[in-house]
Amino acid sequence: MAAPSKVVAPRPLREADLSRVEGVFTDVDGTLTTGHRLRADTVRALERLSASGLRVVLVSGRPAGWGEAWARQLPVDGVIVENGGLFFLRGKHGRLRKVYAEGPAERAANRKRLQAEVARVLRQVPGARLSLDSAYTEVDLAVDYNEEARLGDAGASRIEALLTARGVTAVRSSVHVNCWLGRFDKLSATRRFAKVAWGERLEPGDGRYVYSGDSFNDAPMFAAFALGVGVANVRSVLDRIDAPPAFITRAAEGRGFEELARAILARRGRLGL
Repeated sequence: MAAPSKVVAPRPLREADLSRVEGVFTDVDGTLTTGHRLRADTVRALERLSASGLRVVLVSGRPAGWGEAWARQLPVDGVIVENGGLFFLRGKHGRLRKVYAEGPAERAANRKRLQAEVARVLRQVPGARLSLDSAYTEVDLAVDYNEEARLGDAGASRIEALLTARGVTAVRSSVHVNCWLGRFDKLSATRRFAKVAWGERLEPGDGRYVYSGDSFNDAPMFAAFALGVGVANVRSVLDRIDAPPAFITRAAEGRGFEELARAILARRGRLGL
């Protein structure tokens, strides 16, 4: 049996070169939220980033229903939800536009099969249940392990394993095991969002954009972004995550994001931007 690969420890945020940053993509649960709630100071950090001319996009496993509300009410340029299944952005005349990763026929077929596969797993894992907000999803489903439910890491891992064995993509956030059928994830959706919204191609290692996150489903983003930043609570999964962030904040959850926002804005101030 091969020895496990050595985990590369993230560097302190102060070592990150933020001089070229034009925008921030960020996870929500455990990254913007603190104790499952969005603090006023964290919303203010989003406001300050947006007011300074930076692009801000939320990237979450939460449902489409949440995404529409966030896109309308928060100071952001767009919202990617359901782990990349769809996103919202401002179209012509400021109208909200919804873009899916897949066409209607494929979504319908995948949805039907996904519901059956998840129902099968829920019967196999005592205490497992859909998240309350799964009612507002369109593409994926979420099994609650750490919001209202308390299944722990062992329960989440069993759910992931059972779903993966059935050909379902399953990856956990800090609160749910998100599961879906389809060729998308947070990273593919982020690249498509940049192309559709801004006509830009996100290059590997692009130093113009930061990604902040905290959990397993952020790994593809950490691998792709040279400025991948984990808020401090990401330490709890560093020994198990597929790709760690390059940098880490001192503070956890929303306060860690606020720390990142201050660092970006301070750098822009020094550059006279």
